[in-house]
Amino acid sequence: MAGSQKKVIVRPFNTPAVSGYMPAYGFLESNVIALMDTAGKAILFPINEIKWIAYVRDFNTSDLADPERIGRRTFPARPRAEGLWLHMTFRDGEVLQGLAPLDLTFLDAIVTDHGLTVTPPDLRSNTQRIYVPRPALAALDLLGVVTSAASRRAAAKPAAEPQPTLFG
Repeated sequence: MAGSQKKVIVRPFNTPAVSGYMPAYGFLESNVIALMDTAGKAILFPINEIKWIAYVRDFNTSDLADPERIGRRTFPARPRAEGLWLHMTFRDGEVLQGLAPLDLTFLDAIVTDHGLTVTPPDLRSNTQRIYVPRPALAALDLLGVVTSAASRRAAAKPAAEPQPTLFG
């Protein structure tokens, strides 16, 4: 288990959200997630009961309906940041879009953590990242691959000619 504990709000499907602390990665053992609540007690959640885990700035314990304060659930236009633009439909019909990393860590997280971690559409909201377990999803759609202009120019640049040999 990682040494660094992050503030999270675990949102189960059938019970109220629970605030506590978890590591950023490697928190799943035997399809169970362990959360240390704000009182210091360990709470176990089966992976198939969790809708998402929101990594947050503040717990907002006074807001029982929406302590995550995700804000927008979908992008109003094409995202500006790089990544895989994903559209997730949960088992209960709720929709959420997010950006997943555009590298192999995305695939590693799906395999080792049995889910995916995305950045929500509203970066100014309380929620910084969201972990979504695979059993929580009814559908996952890739809306686009967002890259920067610099990486597109580098890919379009022709290969450089090899340097001539000095003695040959």
